[in-house]
Amino acid sequence: MKHSEKEKVRERFIVKGGATIDLSRDFKSGLDAAAITKETAREHLDADIKRIAHYQDILYAQDNYALLIIFQAMDAAGKDSTIKHVMSGINPQGCQVFAFKAPSAEELDHDYLWRCNKALPERGRIGIFNRSYYEEVLVSRVHPEILDKQQLPSKLRGKGLWKKRFEQINNYEKYLVENGTVILKFFLNVSKKEQKKRFLARLNDPEKNWKFADSDAVDRELWDKYMHAYEDCLSNTSTSWAPWHVIPADSKPFCRLAVGYIIAETLKNLDLHYPVVSEEKKKALEKARKLLEGEILVSDTIAEVEAEDVAVVEAQPAEDAPTPVAADVAQDVEVEAVPDIELAVAPEALVEPVKAKGKKDKSKSKNKAKKDKKTKQ
Repeated sequence: MKHSEKEKVRERFIVKGGATIDLSRDFKSGLDAAAITKETAREHLDADIKRIAHYQDILYAQDNYALLIIFQAMDAAGKDSTIKHVMSGINPQGCQVFAFKAPSAEELDHDYLWRCNKALPERGRIGIFNRSYYEEVLVSRVHPEILDKQQLPSKLRGKGLWKKRFEQINNYEKYLVENGTVILKFFLNVSKKEQKKRFLARLNDPEKNWKFADSDAVDRELWDKYMHAYEDCLSNTSTSWAPWHVIPADSKPFCRLAVGYIIAETLKNLDLHYPVVSEEKKKALEKARKLLEGEILVSDTIAEVEAEDVAVVEAQPAEDAPTPVAADVAQDVEVEAVPDIELAVAPEALVEPVKAKGKKDKSKSKNKAKKDKKTKQ
């Protein structure tokens, strides 16, 4: 797929702000999925992963922009796997991922943007929101009981609540963009049929059972309400500074390819470059270089001197070696030391010779007695 073709496809994914949309009609979940093979999609994705890694390095070094990537979708649309594959080549030190679940008691005591505001990426970094503050105009809208937990004053809860929140989000994102945070928003558009297929796969595989939550089946029964909430949200919060991209998600390879390409192109269009050092800095670098080169010269000189010393030692005359007499003396000392060592180790070795000497004397006494007897006779 050529670059120009990719750009045309990308334009078809962008939601025009203010326009009434129908996700099933205007952004089909299987659009373009059959137009590219799994192998080809992987090849293109690999190329974009390398581009993202390259641009991330410059983004971090330049330290001017931050990139915020937002993922929203129905359950089992592939948010986690898309993040895993598309961002697989980047340096983890320059990226952070936040998954926003049900708010805590502390978070409920603040405004709905507070917890996400704390997690925004710093300049030079990429931040990923796996779900985001958009849950407050989606899930909270489908489940009104959630609003009760937010302890909003009653006069602020009314028919115009969602319209006000759309305006607040648009203003918030405009503020971020005008202060150097680039925002990319993806809605992964999975069909109800494909969601069922993936749910069953999770239920039938013991190793994937943990991925299925009781609320997944409940929310599936509210599919139409969710679609209406998404359509209204996308239409009212897709702006020129932070447009929504609706990505066909029935084919995971195509979904990942589309997301990877859009991220890579967005970084490319930021005109990123490595910092240019000042003249003062260049002088400091030159001084450091000379110091390092001086260390190398000193090391080489020391090595040469040590080599000469070794050569002198090896060339010493033979008379400097130990004399034979000294060697003999050392031998004598060793020999004299042997009996002492044996005595110390096994003194009982002397007992046997004493017994043998006693037997020999007794035999001599008997012989002498016989001779004396003969003499008397």
